[in-house]
Amino acid sequence: MQHLTLFTLAITLIATICLAKSPYQSVLQHSRIRGRQHGPNVCAMQKIQGTDKKYFTNCKQWYHRKICGKPTVISYECCPGYEKLSGEKGCPEILDALVSNVNIELLNALHYHMVNRRLTSEDLKHGSAFPSMYQDFNVHIHHYPNGIVTVNCARLVKTDQHATNGIVHVVDRVITAVTNNVHTFIDTDDDLETLRTAVAAAGLTQMLESDGHYTVFAPTNEAFEKIPPEMLKRILGDPVALRDLLNYHILKNMQCAESITSGTPLETLQGTVLEVGCDGSDMTLNGKAIIQKKDQLGTNGVVHYINELLIPDSAKTLLELAQGSVVTTATKLFVDAGLGSHLSGSEALTILTPQNEGVKMTGELKKLLKNHILKEQLSSGVLYHRQELETLGGIKLRVLVYRNSLCIENSCIAAHDKTGRFGSMFTVDKVLTPPMGTIMDVLKADDRFSLLVGAIQTAGLTELMNQAGPHTVFAPTNDAFSALPKADLNKLMGNPQELASVLKYHMAKEILVSGGVGSHTRLKPLQGDKLELNMRNQTVYINKVPVVEADLMATNGVVHAVGAIIKPTFKLSASLLDIIGKSKEISQDL
Repeated sequence: MQHLTLFTLAITLIATICLAKSPYQSVLQHSRIRGRQHGPNVCAMQKIQGTDKKYFTNCKQWYHRKICGKPTVISYECCPGYEKLSGEKGCPEILDALVSNVNIELLNALHYHMVNRRLTSEDLKHGSAFPSMYQDFNVHIHHYPNGIVTVNCARLVKTDQHATNGIVHVVDRVITAVTNNVHTFIDTDDDLETLRTAVAAAGLTQMLESDGHYTVFAPTNEAFEKIPPEMLKRILGDPVALRDLLNYHILKNMQCAESITSGTPLETLQGTVLEVGCDGSDMTLNGKAIIQKKDQLGTNGVVHYINELLIPDSAKTLLELAQGSVVTTATKLFVDAGLGSHLSGSEALTILTPQNEGVKMTGELKKLLKNHILKEQLSSGVLYHRQELETLGGIKLRVLVYRNSLCIENSCIAAHDKTGRFGSMFTVDKVLTPPMGTIMDVLKADDRFSLLVGAIQTAGLTELMNQAGPHTVFAPTNDAFSALPKADLNKLMGNPQELASVLKYHMAKEILVSGGVGSHTRLKPLQGDKLELNMRNQTVYINKVPVVEADLMATNGVVHAVGAIIKPTFKLSASLLDIIGKSKEISQDL
């Protein structure tokens, strides 16, 4: 007797797009486990409420009970290859006849659904192909991580329906013969005319005609028309950007629509990933492009039509990288400051772009912006501690590496790099302040520190504050000194040795900006026990004393203004400890 394998049409079970981590047999086994309380060979199924869509369940799906945010209900049905028997619990009966539910209108295509040999689900290996009984055209089998198995992109919804003369595997739609490669779809469809021109210009025609397992998300002519003309003209005229753009639409592996799962990153030939999401019943890419025409299957892959052009960062200028992001305020200021040509040109640069909330409008801001552009294209991953970076303004900036942060002067990187066609963008948490003069220069230039400047000079520490460093100084303001009783302040100022001890407790021989302070940070002062620092509500505290202004950058370190004398933990004279204690009490009362 001749044994056949039939892939037959079923319209009641449709694939879903939700993430799982097991192959088909594992998912089926989990469904059996969940359904066994209802009898032998009963499988648990999840159905999207209000639809006919059902699928076998895995552990994650069982507990979430949602698909693309839509709730599901549980039903229990016979597992593949079994049916109910009157009077018996569960599904003990194995199918014993080859039955066809193929509509008469599909009889002309029936032979393409048949393979002239007996194939169980175990034989349907990933990547395998079997000659059909229709002119020996192959049917192609693919397995996916979410447990879905497809036959020519039709989902295999029920397997191993054993019959006396073969096996039936149920698929969710009619499958069609595959005769052309994926480039043929692009070459013959008028809706893909612009894409066809771009593919030829980028030299990708041969690749899309060759053997492989490609997935092409094909932007229609309308998708290209949505792009600003100048931007599109630039990309189409730049072979490197154009190739990156097109490779961003091509996956390394074949992905039928049934296998594309919401929340799953898809790796492209360009090297980065596409994010899959849901918009109602539509499937989206990167939050906007909607997959319209699906599963145009070729001999070397599959084509899905999309209504938006996907532009990778690597094809964008710096100005284009910043558009629609959290740095639009700063970007406008760069343009207003006459720096737009640097951001839209072909110079190899890195731009340090403050987040919108980190931009405070001041008259000096435009002058600072030139020092937010570095003279080379960089990746944050190659930066190292104390590295110096030169700006367009001619100033050298220091890289500061801490346990949980990476900073350039007072600005710390707040997001992943964006690497464009010619330049890179680092998003930083605040406007960068370049160092201007030594610590002593910074203190002298600020009237709040006039008493501290005098104290440093009295204690003989002026030379130290002008040395190369690096230093971190927690600088008591005039208010901090004024909080001391006048007699006690005079007494402190009259004892240079004791005064130096107090001041050195406010100094450390390393550079620590506010962005490097974590929930529990320790710093060794020049004299005395460690300083305890932490960050609460965007304010730095040193031994519970708040910083009133952080990150006054100097060429040899950084100054943080504090509103109270920091109480040391090392032994001083009883009278001096009493003086400092009074200052501490007064500051806490304030």
